[in-house]
Amino acid sequence: MIDKPGGKSHRSHGRGLSARLALWAALLSTAAILSPRIAAAQSKSPGFAINRFEPSVPGSDWFSLESLDFRGSPRLGVSLWGDYAHKPLVLFDENDKETSAIIKGQMFLHVGIGVNLADRFRLGANIPLAVLQTGSGVTNGGRMFAAPSGFSAGDLRLSADARLVGDYGDGAILALGASVFVPTGKKEQYTGDGSVRAAPHLLLAGDIGALVYAVRAGFQYRNGVDKMVFQGAGVGSEVFGGAALGIRVAEGVLIGPELYASTVISAGNAFKARTSPMELLFGGHFTVADDWRLGAGIAPGLTQGLGEPALRVVGQIMYFPAVPPPDTDGDRIVDAEDACPTVPGIRTGNPRTHGCPPPPSDRDKDGVLDRDDACPDEPGVRTDNPKTNGCPPAAPDRDKDGVLDRDDACPDEPGVKTDDPKTNGCPPPPDRDKDGILDRDDACADIPGMKTDDPKTNGCADKDGDTILDPVDACPDQPGPKDPDPTKNGCPIARVEKGQIRILEQVKFKFNSHIILPESDYILEAVKKILEEHPEIQKLRVEGHTDNRGAAAYNKKLSDRRAGSVANWLVQHGTERGRIESHGYGSERPIANNKTEEGRAQNRRVEFHIVEPAVDRAQP
Repeated sequence: MIDKPGGKSHRSHGRGLSARLALWAALLSTAAILSPRIAAAQSKSPGFAINRFEPSVPGSDWFSLESLDFRGSPRLGVSLWGDYAHKPLVLFDENDKETSAIIKGQMFLHVGIGVNLADRFRLGANIPLAVLQTGSGVTNGGRMFAAPSGFSAGDLRLSADARLVGDYGDGAILALGASVFVPTGKKEQYTGDGSVRAAPHLLLAGDIGALVYAVRAGFQYRNGVDKMVFQGAGVGSEVFGGAALGIRVAEGVLIGPELYASTVISAGNAFKARTSPMELLFGGHFTVADDWRLGAGIAPGLTQGLGEPALRVVGQIMYFPAVPPPDTDGDRIVDAEDACPTVPGIRTGNPRTHGCPPPPSDRDKDGVLDRDDACPDEPGVRTDNPKTNGCPPAAPDRDKDGVLDRDDACPDEPGVKTDDPKTNGCPPPPDRDKDGILDRDDACADIPGMKTDDPKTNGCADKDGDTILDPVDACPDQPGPKDPDPTKNGCPIARVEKGQIRILEQVKFKFNSHIILPESDYILEAVKKILEEHPEIQKLRVEGHTDNRGAAAYNKKLSDRRAGSVANWLVQHGTERGRIESHGYGSERPIANNKTEEGRAQNRRVEFHIVEPAVDRAQP
């Protein structure tokens, strides 16, 4: 009977205890469920800019290094890069075995732009765009590392460089510059640091024959990232460097490796495996047109550095215009085609006047130029009065010889104007050979000739009839055009001389190419005509020559191709193949000083040597 109340009371106490235990169990379970999430949220990593691939400024021959081509002003280049990294951020256990990949795959597109200024300065910009990111978030060391996903822009890079010494193509070019990274990326997406980064650098590049190299060294101030620890590795300011060595295996083709690396120098992290990423990029670069280049490469990671992938694949397409040929007078007609390269002019269809100023205008054809003619649209006579010069005479002129009657010593007989009042307006004295030069002034009064300022040649003959008097005609027996060069004046475009077919003007080619420019066809036509007129020339050797700028092996190949192009032109236009051979000598046989532009221009030439029959080239 006693145990009833006791039993009832025990059961009631048991039920209350059970309820309280159940409540504590529920609270503890909830706390157990929430506490990791709260802890993870509190210690979640903020992220940082992880991509270690920095594309070169458009115009470089390399993927990441710089070839320092500052030529052309302004010269604008644009490039688009594809950059895929496999496992750039992973966790390792104490045995350096991979446990998980926070970022398994990361695909960036880099859009770059660069512009050369004053042939010495260069500005550049590059924006990375993460278009694909995959991975798995994990918690490690009390921190949660979330995996990035989706699209995200990276930190915008702005750069400026100044060339200190050397020119593109030299053995050494030195430049100094800096890059600034604007925080346009997102830390949680691993595409940005969240603050400005600055990176001054020193650049060196050059060509040694067919070998090409580039070197870079610098320091990056990086203080916007929390001094977080990722498996004992810090993120902060760093020193960086790189080197590249390649070979130009053919025109427009460069292959070779690039090595770039960095190490964090803060908080005792220098030269540790996780803080010192290093990549070796193997690839090739190809010029597919004058202004377009392609590139592709692959890079294995060499350490376990943060941001260093197990494998990286890059591709590039770049527009970088070829260096425009010189235009000294700025008339947009290049010097090679400009008949007056130092005086601004106009385009014409005549190679001898193309690029020259137009002749002075005389609309009414009265011999008084419009600039001096008071009546430019009405034929008149020349006077000393600016108000009447070129106007029809007001006073009578009965014989219509342009000399007014009041001044005309022969007013009824057409004559010529003279300074002598006794002969002004009278018919000229005798001119037996009818060459327009009065007998009294004609040194050859009975043989038609031409007027000159020299009394000894005035009115004398021109044997070859090219309107250039024999005394000043460099080729008096062969008709040719006038030329300011006394050694070429009156000489034909092509002639046989001293065992050669000598040409007055050089054959022109497309820049850095063996393609013959159309304006040189008339020169080759003249050579072909000589071969047709001289069947005794059984064998002709076409020789190509260059100046000494650039690699000797490349120059020799280029000269050989150019000589071959000229030989093919002659064959295609009717010359027998058996009469033509060709050979390129590069810069081996200069005829002028290669230290001056004038000398180099003379050394860039094509020559035609008569091989059979053999001719002693020392004889005239």
